[in-house]
Amino acid sequence: MSVQERKERERADRERLILATARELAEQQGWDAVTTRRLAERIEYSQPVLYSHFRGKREIIGAVALEGAAELAAALRAATSAADGRRARVAALARAYLDFAARNPAVYDAIFQLDGGLAFAQEDTPEPLKDAFAALLESLEEVAGDGVHPGLFTEVFWASLHGLATLTRAGRQPPEHTERRMELLVDRLAVL
Repeated sequence: MSVQERKERERADRERLILATARELAEQQGWDAVTTRRLAERIEYSQPVLYSHFRGKREIIGAVALEGAAELAAALRAATSAADGRRARVAALARAYLDFAARNPAVYDAIFQLDGGLAFAQEDTPEPLKDAFAALLESLEEVAGDGVHPGLFTEVFWASLHGLATLTRAGRQPPEHTERRMELLVDRLAVL
């Protein structure tokens, strides 16, 4: 291994450590607790080293969002690939989405709530964000209904899932009815 390859590997390892530490801290204490000073202390590197990877918290949030979007896409595809039939696929998709949001609240916020400097629904949207939407579209395009654009249907279904996820987490909806809400969404919104 050349010196250059070793340096690149070490840089990538440091970047993974920064992101993993940011995620851990955000999941434990919220994104307000994630500061460059605190991250530098936790990873035992100086703040200038941290800044050599990310210009600040906004870029860290963006990087966590991209990682999270890739993980969300993988979770959605894994859930739907095991389902048999249209209704089962849509239900598995909805359940996987809501489970991801509940298990990873800080990552979910990085993707959908916080400013990570990422473009959504534009030409320059980063590939992991496009792929997360594609993972939704793959299961929903077949149930959009006659005369309904699959992309628009996916946006509405996704907005509904996002609403369920955020309202439940905020305590605005009783958690004991989460499954029934998801079933209503699947049965009433999707043309099955």
